[in-house]
Amino acid sequence: MTRLLEAHGFTVVSAVGNATELLKAIDDHAPDIAVVDVRLPPSFSDEGIKAALEARRRRPGLPVLVLSQHVEQTYARELLADGAGAIGYLLKDRVLNADQFVDALRMVAAGGTAMDPEVITKLLASRSRRDPLDALTPRERQVLELMAEGRSNAAIAQRLTISEAAVGKHTASIFTKLDLAQHEDDNRRVLAVLTYLSSKVRQG
Repeated sequence: MTRLLEAHGFTVVSAVGNATELLKAIDDHAPDIAVVDVRLPPSFSDEGIKAALEARRRRPGLPVLVLSQHVEQTYARELLADGAGAIGYLLKDRVLNADQFVDALRMVAAGGTAMDPEVITKLLASRSRRDPLDALTPRERQVLELMAEGRSNAAIAQRLTISEAAVGKHTASIFTKLDLAQHEDDNRRVLAVLTYLSSKVRQG
């Protein structure tokens, strides 16, 4: 992994083998992005993803790209739940395609969201097969696209040259049209982004 990253122009400030060392390295080096395996010693179960969540709590918005052998739906949702963007979740097979992996890494480092198609499929398996984005207006699509890039309402307002209150109204309309009712365990902003990404995957 270190050789792959360095070959594509990245500087690896630290390569560690467990969650404790990961958190210390993030505190010490304040990296632009952390690439984290879901499973780390000693139990090789969920130490890595828990460390990634803790790192994001310590440094809100820290770009994190998670690598996993299988889709861990609960943790994938939790990782996305703060709605801050700068999150990636890829299956390890994607690393074999160096260009695809590096593109995802750069997208996450820039504050965007990079989700493995299989992860999206799993998270949205219970949702309708029709394209829910058809119900959105062009402006609502613009807002949702910028939301998927990890932008805040303030940043979206600045980008579209509209008020932040207008963004809030568009966002509320998006949630309604995508049938995203408020629940304790669901973050509607995250689910809206996942719906958008899923639509893009289906389109091609």
